[in-house]
Amino acid sequence: MAGLEGIGQPRRDSRATAARWSPAVEDERALKALDLYGNPAEADVPLPSRPESAATARRLAQVVVLRHWGLPPGMTEDVVLLVSELVGNAVRHTGARVFVLRMRRRRGWIRVEVRDPSRGLPCLMPVRETDVSGRGLFLVDELADRWGVDLLPRGKTTWFEMKVAGH
Repeated sequence: MAGLEGIGQPRRDSRATAARWSPAVEDERALKALDLYGNPAEADVPLPSRPESAATARRLAQVVVLRHWGLPPGMTEDVVLLVSELVGNAVRHTGARVFVLRMRRRRGWIRVEVRDPSRGLPCLMPVRETDVSGRGLFLVDELADRWGVDLLPRGKTTWFEMKVAGH
């Protein structure tokens, strides 16, 4: 990835991926989150705008992409990472009490949306090796095939799309 030359990316390690996505405690938590909050592939899922909601959103994305849509663990991991980044931005920068997670699938594509009541636009910033924060949209830009922001009468939807090969 541009700007990260020489920095190892452990999320690409196949052993780490296999361990992370095996049926285990995390899968149970993901299924519990689905029961508690609803399925973001079927309807908007409102979540409280608190840091701990990022974990809930990640779990919901995991169960939808891996279990419901049957997509590969590597793609699931990328989607989960990008969901975490969009949710982190919504929680940190909008001052909202609630944000909404929505996931959609159409032939050859998946789309993930995070809607919040702020009309402040996210900004893709240059990233340096020494930066300890501010990499969220950089990761979205690198891993997603497309991303953007749709302004709404009251707020915005920040979204990304990824191509789904052979599914």
